[in-house]
Amino acid sequence: MKHAKRPSAASQVHDALRQRILALELAPGQRLSEQDLATEFALSRTPVHEAVQRLTDEGLVEVRPRSGTFVARIPVHELEEAMLVRTALELALLERCAAAMTPDGLARLDTLLDEQRRCAQADDRAGFHRADEGFHATLAELAGMPGVWRTIAQAKTQVDRFRRLTLPLQGRMQEVIREHAAVVDGLRNASAADATAAMRRHLDHVLPAIAMTRALQPDYFVNQP
Repeated sequence: MKHAKRPSAASQVHDALRQRILALELAPGQRLSEQDLATEFALSRTPVHEAVQRLTDEGLVEVRPRSGTFVARIPVHELEEAMLVRTALELALLERCAAAMTPDGLARLDTLLDEQRRCAQADDRAGFHRADEGFHATLAELAGMPGVWRTIAQAKTQVDRFRRLTLPLQGRMQEVIREHAAVVDGLRNASAADATAAMRRHLDHVLPAIAMTRALQPDYFVNQP
């Protein structure tokens, strides 16, 4: 019996740091010390350096000559491009999802909506984000194309950091729940047109929150590459 290959030390550090950056546990602009990270992970500098280089290639970390290594600020100029990719792919997925929808699929989506409601009531932002991701990933799975969601997830890396900043905004989590529920209602009524229109409204609400979010955390953003 073959055993699954264990991730390398560099991959484990990369994944851990990536999750912290996306969750804003490591804030945009925060300085990173490879030596401190090596101590934290009980590793040599080599795998930590490799992990940091991978994060740099992904645009999540930046190395400034003679200054140091920092968590990259959120590039405003990339958010619109990422949302264009996401919207096009998600709407295409939703049309396929509507054609293949089953009662079991609707029940799965309803369960995720209930989880989001529980998280919103408890002000559990991390849990809410996980349920939100689960909702969209499940739509791709029900459409029979889970690989497309992986493509979307890669394209929206910077958007995910921005979206975490919008969750504390008054009423934002409740608004997301209403928008998701409208998508499910369209699917429940076997109306691909209603479901895709609801999804477009949902995704169109992401970028307008930039101005308000930047006003709250101006140091987290950068305008140009």
